[in-house]
Formats: sequence, structure tokens, C-alpha cells
Amino acid sequence: MAVRLTLDRARIAFLHDIVMAAISFPLSIYLRTGSLADPEVQVYVLPGAVLFAVIAAFVFWFSRMHRGIWRYASLDDLVAITKAVTLAILFFLPLLFLVTRLELFPRSAPFINWFVLMALLGGPRFAYRFFKDRRMENALERSDHRRVPVILIGASDAAELFIRQQARDRHATYEVIAVLDDKGGRIGRAIHGIPVAGGLKDLERVVQEADTPPQRLVLTHPRLDGATVRDLLERSETLGLGLARLPRLADLKAGIDDPLETQPIAVEDLLGRPQAVLDRDAMRALIKDRRVLITGAGGTIGAELARQIADYGPASIGLLESSEYNLYRIDGELAGRHPNLPRGALIGDVRDRIRLDELLARDRPELVFHAAALKHVPLVEANPVEGVLTNTVGSRNVADACAAARVRLMVQISTDKAVNPSSVMGATKRIAESYCQAMDLTARRDGGARFVTVRFGNVLGSTGSVVPLFQKQIAQGGPVTVTDPDVTRYFMSVREAVELVLQASAIGDADSTASGRIFELEMGEPVRIVDLAHQMIRLAGLRPGEDIEVEFVGLRPGEKLCEELLHSSEEMIATSNPNLRLAAPRTGDLPLLRRALAELEEAAKARRADQTLAVLRRLVPEFDNAERRSALSR
Repeated sequence: MAVRLTLDRARIAFLHDIVMAAISFPLSIYLRTGSLADPEVQVYVLPGAVLFAVIAAFVFWFSRMHRGIWRYASLDDLVAITKAVTLAILFFLPLLFLVTRLELFPRSAPFINWFVLMALLGGPRFAYRFFKDRRMENALERSDHRRVPVILIGASDAAELFIRQQARDRHATYEVIAVLDDKGGRIGRAIHGIPVAGGLKDLERVVQEADTPPQRLVLTHPRLDGATVRDLLERSETLGLGLARLPRLADLKAGIDDPLETQPIAVEDLLGRPQAVLDRDAMRALIKDRRVLITGAGGTIGAELARQIADYGPASIGLLESSEYNLYRIDGELAGRHPNLPRGALIGDVRDRIRLDELLARDRPELVFHAAALKHVPLVEANPVEGVLTNTVGSRNVADACAAARVRLMVQISTDKAVNPSSVMGATKRIAESYCQAMDLTARRDGGARFVTVRFGNVLGSTGSVVPLFQKQIAQGGPVTVTDPDVTRYFMSVREAVELVLQASAIGDADSTASGRIFELEMGEPVRIVDLAHQMIRLAGLRPGEDIEVEFVGLRPGEKLCEELLHSSEEMIATSNPNLRLAAPRTGDLPLLRRALAELEEAAKARRADQTLAVLRRLVPEFDNAERRSALSR
């Protein structure tokens, strides 16, 4: 029924445009001559009106102008009308010449006709929109509905759409009283009558001078840098204002006409980073129509890898996971997102080399993304043997299985905790890095599977991350526990981390200079965890130290005060992407590494923790030195 109604309205619009075209010709002649009764005028006015209407009908039909919705008439519609009217007149003049030789025809009439038809086509459209927006009615009609006065931060497209939606809805929630924007050319101007009253530095002045005291600030820019959002959060708290943001226009599901409801500020907004520039064509070329296997596919990174890889159209995707529930969850999600994508839900453990060889021989993946790992520092510190068996022996198993199956590329997911590791987790990941580096150098010489290692810091919201812990503690009324007042960490959203992993994989696959090196993701500036705790408390509408206490509990076993992204001896090399750098840490001899890893595996499988740690220290001297420094400090 809705489709039929839309078609009927399109036909009515088309008929309207033809009638307007037929009327415009005699009207323009009348405006030129002052009369249509003159016999000299009557010679061409009726034939001209009919001919112009027929030509206009063809032009308007092919321009699809009648498909435009008058309710949303805009500048684009005006451009379409201009093109159609111009073409109609340009086609009309030669044909009229053939019919009448243009004898007695006023030469200025086509120009007058152009303006007349523009008014007849555009006027009703914009009058209809004005009527539907009910701006005049809103201005004249009082309403008992009380709106929340807000100030918008950013003179963006979303701001314009939000102002427009609030203006045309008598029952809208918000009343925009001012816009702040740091682009100097916009200050002093207005968006639909709402003044751009200043820059962000003028917030306090604008609030003080407002006739209606604002109650909330609303961020409209899709990506403000984290420092700006944190500053606005503190200033809005001082002013007694709430802070919210608009959804990104790209996130609207049903289109531009979705109501733009404000959303709470998220932790990602506080840590906002500039949008990374990505070569999506290269990422698609790497993945499309290739068989892919992801280990640890149910974890935070593994699941996001599965989502993004599935979007690039692989030939098939294998999801290897030791947790039945996590595997069930990501498999079901992919089934909903890509029902026609061949996929395998594979229960298995990277510790099991036989299972890995069986899967790779059967499914013959071309790309393997190895995300399976034990990542929680204190838990691995308390269970070092398990950390070694999963992170080190498991990574070796995956790498060896990939080499035996001659996959095209294996991607090893690593961590900044592998740099000067102070924890068992970091040391186990550093050995995994070294092994994949050595395998890649061998592959470069002898051919065979390629190995790319990507290293990055903390991922927001991942299992064991501080963010969900703080959210839980705040919901419980506190206290929020922070290890140390000076502890800092690097953070990145899981979406951005995986995007850059895929970008690094594409570069590493094609760039020979990446051989044996490690990709470092640009993590931005480190964040003080105590500041993050305070900001999350404020986001919840509470006051740190008053409503929610912050307690310092001391660094846990294996934890650093500050994480490092780079070893002092590592050389850094720029890549084609400014958000990716290549590090060149020392590499080990592959036969020696294999013998040492066999010794490490034997000790770990025998559950000899002391011997396991001794081999670990020998393989990663930085870890041994870190332990000694920690013992001396105690």
C-alpha cells in the first residue's frame, strides 16, 4: 500500500510539472508582450505551449525530478530543477524554429520562461516543505511542552540536521539556543536561525549570556579528539551541565530521517583519536575469495577479526576456539550477518598440534590470524606454566602447522607487554614474536608461508580490561580501585585495532622490507588510569571522592607502572600508513630457538614451574632483568 501511495504521489508530481511547463510558456509571453489577445501572439502561443509541455515531459521524466520527495526539498532538488528547465528550453528553441521559424517571437521570451518555470516548479516544492516543517505554526502556536535548552558543540552536518528536526517537531525534546565551533569562518553566522556564538573557548561566556540557561552540551562532530572531550567534560561539570553526543550519521539505520536522539558520552569518546587512514582496497585484495582461519575467534580481538574479515568476502572462514560458549556466540553472529558465507565452528586448542595439523590439512586456509592467547597479566603470573603452553608453545604450534600446510600468510597478534617484559605474559609473547620473526626470515630465503607480527596496547572493553571493571564498580556504588596514582596505559578501540591489524597484514604480505620485523600500531598518548577513573565516574553523573571513592591498591604481580611500545635498541621504520611503524627487535637463530622451545615445552608439560621460568628468563633476558629490578625495589 505504501509503495502504491509513493507511486501515485510521483505521478501527481510529474503531472504537476508538465502543467507548470505548459503554463510557463504563455505566462512568459504575457510578461514580455503584455497581452495574449494580439493575433501575432496567438500564432505561436498555443502551439508553443503544447510543444514545450511535450518536450518538458520527456526531459522531466528522464531527469527523474518527480521522484524527489517534496517533504525534503533541498538544494539538490533545486539543482535538478535548474538542469531540467535549462535542457527543456535548449531542446524547445530549435523545434519551435522548425515549426514557426520564430517569426514575431520575442527573443527575450526564453530567458523569461526560464525564470518563470523555475519559480513554478521550485516554489510549490519549497512551500510544501515549509508548511510541513510547520515553522510558522510553531512560532505562532504556544505549547505546554517544555524543551531542554542545549548548546551544540560543532557546526557540522549532524548539527544542521538536528536543528532542523527539532524545529519542525512541536513535541521535540530539545531547544537549541547556540552553536559553538572552532572554525573561525563560521563564528558570527547562523544555522537555521541558531547563532554560531563562538569557539569552544567561549563556552563559559555563551552560557553566562544565554537568555535561556542551557542544561546540556551536545557534541555533534563524529570524532573529536579525546583531550577536547575530556576538557569539555570537566568544564561542563563545573558549569552544572550534562554532556551528550549525537549519533554518527553513518550509524542511522533507516536513513537521514531517523530522529537524532542524543546518546551518553562513551569511554571511546574520552580517548578519541583521529580517524586512521586505511587502504581498504589492499585489505580487500588480501582477503577476498581466500580461505581464512582465526584462532581464538571467540575472544575480543578474534571476534572482531571475524566480523571485519567476513565483510571483505572471503571464500570461507574457520573459527577456532577452545571456549564452547564464545565459539557458539561468534558463530551465531556471523550466521546472522553473512548467512551465505561458508564457515566452520571449530572447537580446538592451539596447544594441540595434532588438531591443528588436521584442521589445516582439511580446510587448507590461505590466511591464518592467530589471536588465541592468555592475556590477563596477574592470572598468567599466578599460572606461568599455562601461560607458556598457550602463548609460546601454542604460537609455535600454529606457526609450524602453517609452514607445513604452506599457507600464504600467518598473522601473529602480540602486545606492548612483550617490550621489556616484567610479566610472564609479556615474556611468553616476546618468545612467540621471536619465533615468528625467525620463521619469516627463513620463508623469505626459502619460500613458503609468510609471517607478520603486529604489536599493540590495551583494547577498550576487552576481557580483563580496566574499563568494564570500573563500570561494574561504579554500578555497585564503588569504590573504584586503581593500582597506583601514576600508572598509565595505552588504549585503542577494538574496531580500530583490528582495522590496523588487517592493514598491517596487507602491507606485510606485499612489502619485502617488513621481513622479520614487527608492526607497531600508533597508540597515541598514554592515559593516566586515575584520570580515566575520575572521568568514568563523571560520565555516570557522579562526583569522584564524594559519591564514589577512588582507592589505590598497589601494582599487581607482573604489572608495570608505564607500558612501553618500543625497546630502546629497536630501530623504527615508517610504513606507507602513518598509523603503522615497523620495529626491528633482535631476531634469534631458528634452529636454536626450536631447541630452546622444545626444552621449555618439556618443562612446562612436566609442570616444573621453576625450570619453566628459568628457561623463560634465559630466552628473554629483559624479563630476568625486570625481575631483578623488582626484587631490588622490594
